[in-house]
Amino acid sequence: MNILHIDTATPVCSVALTINGVLSAYRDHDEPNIHASKLTVFIEELLLEAKIAINQLSAISVSKGPGSYTGLRIGVSVAKGICYALDVPLIAVNTLDAMMQGFKASLSEQSDRGNELNTLFCPMIDARRMEVYTAIYDAHLSIIEPTAARIIEADSFDYLANKHQLIMFGEGANKLSDLFSEHGSIQIYKGFQNSARYLIPETLTRFNKQEFEDIAYFEPFYLKDFVPTTPKRAIKS
Repeated sequence: MNILHIDTATPVCSVALTINGVLSAYRDHDEPNIHASKLTVFIEELLLEAKIAINQLSAISVSKGPGSYTGLRIGVSVAKGICYALDVPLIAVNTLDAMMQGFKASLSEQSDRGNELNTLFCPMIDARRMEVYTAIYDAHLSIIEPTAARIIEADSFDYLANKHQLIMFGEGANKLSDLFSEHGSIQIYKGFQNSARYLIPETLTRFNKQEFEDIAYFEPFYLKDFVPTTPKRAIKS
């Protein structure tokens, strides 16, 4: 069982390869606007490194969003293209769910903080200005509040922080450091970076249950409609 995992929902262009459920190789590259030029290159590199031919893949897993409109389009298009060509199933994982899986695993390795029952976790993806895509989870990975787009203000989480410690992480959380710098119950964790590796647990569960997407009709989970803007150089006075 060889599964390719793709995550392009954020500025990180990431791919991972698992063989029989075990991570074989991965690439994480955090640089804006490289998904179109680097994604297929990284896939080729991983297959060569693992000595796996592309026609030996059993399934493709993709981070379905929310996240960058362009990034999601690229990742899902490549994933669907490989699935069509090889006639293998497509598995889609919510990006915030995957982030929570990865963060909880890394935090548990460092300390017992991730096991505190009164701690809630808030993965965040930047949606520009003071808006983020986010959800809230408890220490057992259960969803407390579902995925949503939220405009963040200083008192946005008071209803939770009055009773819980709240840990925010992800590229969307990084811009909130000043806003919550004096809030004793809210911690901004800046060391987190998205990775296709975090898709693995949910992907394996879905593969074993044969919970596959309809390749013809599957679309990324954008959460918000894409609103095109006019390039500044094209604006005339």
